[in-house]
Amino acid sequence: MSNVSPTEVVAAAISSGQAKATTPSGTLLLRAVLGGAVLGATTSFAVSAAVSSGSPVVGALLFPAGITIVILMGMELLTGGFATTPMAALRGLVPWSAVGRYVLVVAIGHLIGAGVFALVYAGVLTGFGSHDAAELGRRFVETAQAKTTAYQALGWAGMATVFVKAVLCNWLVCLGVFMGLTSKDTIGKIAAIWLPVMAFYGLGFEHAVVNFFMVPMGMLLGADVTVADWWLWNQLPVLLGNAVGGFVCTGLAMLYAHRPAAPAVPSAPEQSRSPLS
Repeated sequence: MSNVSPTEVVAAAISSGQAKATTPSGTLLLRAVLGGAVLGATTSFAVSAAVSSGSPVVGALLFPAGITIVILMGMELLTGGFATTPMAALRGLVPWSAVGRYVLVVAIGHLIGAGVFALVYAGVLTGFGSHDAAELGRRFVETAQAKTTAYQALGWAGMATVFVKAVLCNWLVCLGVFMGLTSKDTIGKIAAIWLPVMAFYGLGFEHAVVNFFMVPMGMLLGADVTVADWWLWNQLPVLLGNAVGGFVCTGLAMLYAHRPAAPAVPSAPEQSRSPLS
């Protein structure tokens, strides 16, 4: 059978979190840069498809390609790490300081990768300043403003809205990450990841790594959004909401729902016993 039980999935997620939290910072950074760039490219693909088709559903159907590529190719995805690395810390496999290092390094890598792709793609859309970005460019501008100044206009209600949308987003994204562990074959993994990720995008929830690309992209194309607007009314509350959604709603919930057995620790007499005895 190619399927894996939920208890085994949770055990695999804990092992994944341990591996992530102990990976050298340089390797983490490179994987995160690649992951940020891939999500920038595939988000652009989804937005372009939605604009050309006139249907946001088309964009939602295509967007999961990015997160699927990141997972299958072993790149880093901070939002998934929000669930798995704390699980490893709760089991005592890594210190909480290692979880903090992971989050900081991967967030920086995503910002670099997504930002560089935004800079390059904005140049492509405008012929490096020779013309405007047409309808696709306008969609990026409108989206950047909807993700920042639209929340600002609502005040604290807007802050609550963006935070809750971020919690719900990463509940679904991390379910996708966990579901990718339910299958041992590539097609099964792709199908399992696709479903909850498509739902988050179609519902318009807030994903920190996507926003590392989407908001700067809109700003580069003329959105009336400042760096302070971006970080105060989107990026910081979304990072916090994604952390809560990933850790509490998925990682912690699944850990206590299925409770995989802790690794067996040999007793002292067994440790001292000769391998030949």
